[in-house]
Amino acid sequence: MIDVSPKPDSLRTATARAILRGHPDAFTHLRERTLPKGDALEVARAAAALAVKQTPQMIPYCHPIRVDLVDTQFEISADSVTIDVTVRAVDRTGVEVEAMTGAAVAALTIYDMMKMIDDTLSIDTVRLLEKRGGKSDHKVDMAAAKFVAAVLVASDSVAAGAKEDLSGALLRDRLAEAGFTVREVMVVPDDATAIATAVRLWADAGDLDLILTTGGTGLGPRDVTPEAMDEVFDREAPGIMEAVRDHGQRRTPRAMLARGRAGVRGRTLIINLPGSRGAVADAMAALLPELPHACLMLRGGGHEEDPRGK
Repeated sequence: MIDVSPKPDSLRTATARAILRGHPDAFTHLRERTLPKGDALEVARAAAALAVKQTPQMIPYCHPIRVDLVDTQFEISADSVTIDVTVRAVDRTGVEVEAMTGAAVAALTIYDMMKMIDDTLSIDTVRLLEKRGGKSDHKVDMAAAKFVAAVLVASDSVAAGAKEDLSGALLRDRLAEAGFTVREVMVVPDDATAIATAVRLWADAGDLDLILTTGGTGLGPRDVTPEAMDEVFDREAPGIMEAVRDHGQRRTPRAMLARGRAGVRGRTLIINLPGSRGAVADAMAALLPELPHACLMLRGGGHEEDPRGK
């Protein structure tokens, strides 16, 4: 199975369709709920719900998920029934296979209950109609946007050459993989003035969309990055770090000790991340899905319709 543990939970929705065709006389019985075996529509509705919840037991690489909704709708024509199954969950992986399994099993259930009066039945199609959540909701054209970022490493030991920079390098790589142009990675000591000066100079130049700092966010006497932001931020963005800490806390209890802040100077988004490589990796898993949208908003765009719909 693919490791989805680094991913943040998000609302996932998928709708799948199956179509069952046959003789018109049989579909009259289906519509009027007079089939010899009973009301096939209600049995199929229950079967779809059961199938969705049992999908990981049947499809080897599907992850177990916490299903929040299974909604099954039927549209009966003269010689067919269209079955639409919508599945919704707040989880780390999509629900499209669950929706397709539900639609397929609902169609098979109706088939089973109609086959004694119609030997022409066929299931014509099982397909995904729509999915939302995860990457499918993050549609910023990174090549067109040309977002530019910089990384500041705050560490006495790295600045002195006594320790290799791992976190800054990880940030550079993750940003580049996501489509950001990383203009610079700079190292400064754990000194509030040095940190604030570097971030202010970068932001005031006006050509950076994003500045990530790493280090100096803990409880140690030399951890002063959050205090340095008092001289930097025009506006605070507290929800960003709330999301980062919540994501991290689900993976290590020490995430609650991080004091990083997020805010805006001019049109530049500035986020303080911890110094450890593992904490940085967790933080980027939480941040990257929405960073392009945040940067687009700072340029005056990014106010498209809520992906959850009305």
